[in-house]
Amino acid sequence: MAEKKDSKKKPTLREKARPAAAPKKAKAEAAAAPKAEKPRRKAKAAPREARPAASARVEAPASRGPAPIGVQDLRPSPGATRSRKRVGRGPGSGHGKTAGRGNKGQKSRTGYRHQRGFEGGQMPLHRRVPKRGFTNIFRVVYDVVNLRDLDRFDAGDSVTPEKLAERRLAHGRRPVKILGDGELKKALTVSAHKFSASAKSRIEAAGGKIEVLNR
Repeated sequence: MAEKKDSKKKPTLREKARPAAAPKKAKAEAAAAPKAEKPRRKAKAAPREARPAASARVEAPASRGPAPIGVQDLRPSPGATRSRKRVGRGPGSGHGKTAGRGNKGQKSRTGYRHQRGFEGGQMPLHRRVPKRGFTNIFRVVYDVVNLRDLDRFDAGDSVTPEKLAERRLAHGRRPVKILGDGELKKALTVSAHKFSASAKSRIEAAGGKIEVLNR
């Protein structure tokens, strides 16, 4: 006899992966059941205890101040150092091609140097301008002191170029000449390198003396 074939179909892979369908009766019971109430929000937490007063707080220990400066903290002053000027490094550097020396010529070469007053071969200014007079190389420059300046000394004092330099009446390195401007009412002994005629007469008229020093 021939065997009877099973008429039931085998479930496919997709059908196996699907969850089993709940019976219709269970679905109806779940719909009829009263819905569960949602949990209420939690009540606000109780307020924290009042903070202690500022006087009761513990103060933090005072800082020890800034850290000591060491050799590793030394830096040059701002603007004291700057990068080297790099010239002749192409047009992008700003100083390319002629490197700031203009076009060809003597001034664009290394080692260019000229004498003071040289103007490229033309007649320089110090030769174009007319001259007049001359400089006397034997001229003697005196520190001039008038009689009114000697009135600050006490009567009977001896006035010397060193004392005049101490009181800033003379330079101290140049010879001193006494002139007769002002009045002298004290008898002084004045030592200087040169006297005018009026100064000599007024010093002697006041009872003083003069001494001519050698240069």
